[in-house]
Amino acid sequence: MAKMHSRKKGSSRSRPPTVAKTPAWFDVSKEELEKTIMKLHDSGLPTSRIGLTLRDQYGVPSTKLALGKSMNSFLIENKALPDIPEDLGNLMRKALHVRKHIKANKKDVHNKRALQLTENKIRRLVKYYHDSGRLAPDWTYSPETAEILVS
Repeated sequence: MAKMHSRKKGSSRSRPPTVAKTPAWFDVSKEELEKTIMKLHDSGLPTSRIGLTLRDQYGVPSTKLALGKSMNSFLIENKALPDIPEDLGNLMRKALHVRKHIKANKKDVHNKRALQLTENKIRRLVKYYHDSGRLAPDWTYSPETAEILVS
């Protein structure tokens, strides 16, 4: 989604190598990994931070390879996934922050445009989550409800 509102050709980044099985040096059992994920989730970390913590502190190269399913699928099975997806929540938080800035700085036209782009991204994500069944069909984005949900 990063390149949609820019004239750039795309985003360049490092990607992990594509492998089909867990490495031989990885010795954590599936049950231990599941307990660790639930412990980190119960401490209040979002899924992206759980993945980073598992990589950096526990030496887990890929939770998908270790568990046989994605982190979101695992959290869905354990009924631990939050009501609002993490990426949508982050975008709503960003929109609220920009809205607050615009209220204090009325002539900041660049951030008015940034708010429009961010809210368009939110609307597109909501449409995607409606289609995939992750959000309720009657859920709509509005800044007032976003402030209640994100805070």
